[in-house]
Formats: sequence, C-alpha cells, structure tokens
Amino acid sequence: MQYRKMGRTGLKVSAICLGSATYGSQVGEIEAIDIIKSALAAGVNFFDTADAYTEGRSEEIVGKALKGKRQSVVLATKVGHRTGPGVNDAGLSRKHIMQGIEDSLRRLGTDYIDLYYVHEPDYDTPIEETLHALDDLVHQGKVRYIACSNFRAWQLCKALWVSDLHGLARFDCIQPPYNLLTRDIEYELLPLCASEGVGVCVFNPLAGGLLTGKHDPHKPPAEGTRFALEHLGAIYQEHYWSATNFEAVASLKQIAEEHGRNLPQFALAWILSNEVVTSAICGATSLKHLEQNLGATEVKLSKEELAACGSIWQQLRPVRLFYGR
Repeated sequence: MQYRKMGRTGLKVSAICLGSATYGSQVGEIEAIDIIKSALAAGVNFFDTADAYTEGRSEEIVGKALKGKRQSVVLATKVGHRTGPGVNDAGLSRKHIMQGIEDSLRRLGTDYIDLYYVHEPDYDTPIEETLHALDDLVHQGKVRYIACSNFRAWQLCKALWVSDLHGLARFDCIQPPYNLLTRDIEYELLPLCASEGVGVCVFNPLAGGLLTGKHDPHKPPAEGTRFALEHLGAIYQEHYWSATNFEAVASLKQIAEEHGRNLPQFALAWILSNEVVTSAICGATSLKHLEQNLGATEVKLSKEELAACGSIWQQLRPVRLFYGR
C-alpha cells in the first residue's frame, strides 16, 4: 500500500480510501464489515463516511467495523447535508455543526474525528461562522483536521484567507469529484491546492461505475448498481449516463486493453499518477471490487497511456481560449 502526506500536514493516509456511502443500503452490514476488515488487512488506513449516508447507518457500520482499531486509522466523516425535518437540520451553521459532531461521534463509537468535512457550501451561512465553529471543535479535541467537499476554487481560497485572517484552523483537505470523464478541477482547484498545500481526496474515481466498462448504453442500469439506486440513481445518471461518456468509455477501454490493463484499475491508476492527489475514495461493494481497486496502486502508467487519456479528455472538453494566463 502507498501512503501519502495530506497537503502540508504531517498526516499520512493510504492512496486508496475506502468509501462507505452505500453501507446500510446497497451493501449490508455483515458484508460491509468484511470489506472494511479486509481493507485494514491490506494496509488501508483511511476510511470515509458521512452523517447523511443511509440516514446514519453508514457511520454506525463503520464504527462497529473499526472497533479496536480506532487509533491506527484515519477516520473521516462529514456534516452539512440534511439529517432531519427541522429548518436547522442542514447547513453549516454553528448550531447544526455542533449537533452534527455529537451525533457522528455517538454513531461511530469514538470520541474524536480525524478529518471532519463540511459536505457542501452553505450559501446562507457566512464562512466565518462555519470556520469559528470548526475551530472550536479542534480546540475541544473532537476533531483533528478540518476539510471541505464540493467547494469551488474561489470558495476554498476565501476560506483559507478567512482562517489566516482570524488565526483559525484551516481546511487541510478538499474532496471533489475527479475521474477520466470529469477533469475540470485541473483548471483551477488542483493548482490552488498545490500552491497552498491542501490535500485532495477525490470521489467518484470510477464515475459511479461507468468506468468499469460493464454498463450497456442500450439497456437500463442494472439492479444493484449506483445508477439504479432508489434515491441516488437519478443523480448518477444525470452526471454520467450519456452517449458522449459511453463513447469515451469505449475508447478508454480500448486504450487500457492495448496496454494489457483492465479499465477500472487503469482509471484508478490514472488518478493516482497525479502527484497533487492524496487519495482516491473507492466505494467497494464486494471483496472482489476491493481487491481490484487495491491493485491499482501497483499500476504505473506510461507517458503514452497518459497522453492517450488526455486526447479523450480533449474530445469531451475541446481546447479553447481560457480566461486565465
């Protein structure tokens, strides 16, 4: 297993982070615990969940699986998504953050979170309020590092400035989507993170499973896949299920096979070849998937393979005059 330093911090995490968004729904508790224990045995020390995943069941399952191993892992969870019917049961206000941390600690069976993400921007709450609340959690010992997810480059930059201005804990990691079909963070977000020493833990590295190459564009999504999930399926279809993406996947699969690779490992290895990326969050739904994902850390892509991937991206996002020089 490869381990990488998170941004400018001294924290070291495995290059593969085990995600758990579907634990408690698509993946049952017993199977999820087996996957987590197998990941631990393989050297994975980084685990990602959120208070909103499967209405809190994900956190409970992860907590059970990590019992007795807590001190040896880096545990990440999130706050910000809706967790109840009340008007304050969502967002990044001090009230919701303070309630969210207590609920997550209880479900996870721990007294601290290693990496605490704000799940998405909250346009109704000043970033100063959010950062002051998170800074308090750090000083209380309930959180070791703070992070953000789904922020645009300008939002991360503003947050870093506010932290610097007021002497507050700063976001040491960001979690954006990134894969062979979704590379827009390369334009501004990744250069910002490289400049300011912010870790980058990416989600959807396989584009919700489209980059496995197993989906048929002429048939509805198969049961048991993310594209067929009751609540999230429509979102994943909107993001990735398109004729253009299927054409790109076919081309990428051909490139991978020409170099003796299978497409999922090829896609993950491509992400890990980017030195700005700290870790790829992989939501394995079986031990077979876990083993395949872990194997990507041993794959080194050639300049020819990387260039071929770049040519596919240029077809998806043709080169145009960009506003920044």
